[in-house]
Amino acid sequence: MKHFIVAILLISLVAFSCKKVKYEWEEYTYTAVPVVTIDTTKTALPTRQAGKVAFFNLKDPDVASQQFAFTLSWEGFGKETVTSIEVYTSYNKAETSVPAYPLVISSPGNQYTNIAQFPLPSIVGTNDHLYETVTTFPKTYSFTAAQLATLNNVSLSNVGVNDYFLFKFILNLADGRRIVTFFNNICDEARGEPGDCRVGVRFKKQ
Repeated sequence: MKHFIVAILLISLVAFSCKKVKYEWEEYTYTAVPVVTIDTTKTALPTRQAGKVAFFNLKDPDVASQQFAFTLSWEGFGKETVTSIEVYTSYNKAETSVPAYPLVISSPGNQYTNIAQFPLPSIVGTNDHLYETVTTFPKTYSFTAAQLATLNNVSLSNVGVNDYFLFKFILNLADGRRIVTFFNNICDEARGEPGDCRVGVRFKKQ
């Protein structure tokens, strides 16, 4: 038995010493993530905090004055520090397949929406424009539908059901890194992930 154990140890040492492949995941680094808290009282239709989504109701003749609000902060898990967050905004037409409303909440624990409320991955693209760069946290935002339309050069008369305004975030860390992309397993609200790399408000007609 003793010889068998020695043989296994020798094989293991040889295997490690002969390793020629270098994997990216072996050189991982930590990052921080954006964290969003929506104001669930400022939505024309009921929502859930876990969904990170609010709603404007096109059935209301005064849709222009309906409100959307959220607070932006960050979490570094004791590993990283955020010096600033770039906030981007965009107007988007409805996807081919949109999440159901009222929100469908699934397990575990009856907490999270059954599907991501906005498209993933959350990548800042040509349709997104920089609104501002935030250096003091938490930062609270509050907009009316009319203000968001003006901000994104959109006429509310041309907005359709399930179109949406979206905010995305790029993090600048104290060590000089700029985190421009978050994978789905960081920001998928349908799975209760630790970050909120986008938040938005969708038009409905209820």
